[in-house]
Amino acid sequence: MELYTAMRQFADSWGLVYLVVVFVGMVLFLLRPGAKKAADDAAQIPLKED
Repeated sequence: MELYTAMRQFADSWGLVYLVVVFVGMVLFLLRPGAKKAADDAAQIPLKED
């Protein structure tokens, strides 16, 4: 059970930091210059007739 306790403490402390960093990274990626055109192009993919 000692390994479980150690992993649980690690997840409680650094897991939250990891998730916050990933979230901030995604937000910055979506708000970067030029992202609107890429998002608009991706949104039109289902409507294109090949």
